[in-house]
Amino acid sequence: MSVETIGGVELELNDEGFLTDPSQWNEDIAVELARREGIGPLTDRHWQIIRFMRSEYETKGSGPSVRMLGKTSGVPIKELYELFPKGPAKLAAKIAGIPKPRGCI
Repeated sequence: MSVETIGGVELELNDEGFLTDPSQWNEDIAVELARREGIGPLTDRHWQIIRFMRSEYETKGSGPSVRMLGKTSGVPIKELYELFPKGPAKLAAKIAGIPKPRGCI
């Protein structure tokens, strides 16, 4: 675990760089996390996925897998990989400030 200042907020991150407390997340933090991952600027499509990931986490307790993300987010899998090239579900979850989805390596 480490403590870092992201988007002007001091946050605790786990060893993989995921926020340990999703309630501390805000959009400024998302922008900074995306920049750190080489993604930016965030487009409307990025935000669609980021908000979808947060919504799924809030209602179901975990983020969706890539397969479920492609089926239910309104964004096709091919585009998900264009938006989040290093693994859409894992990377989108990190930027959305939620834990890594089950099944992500």
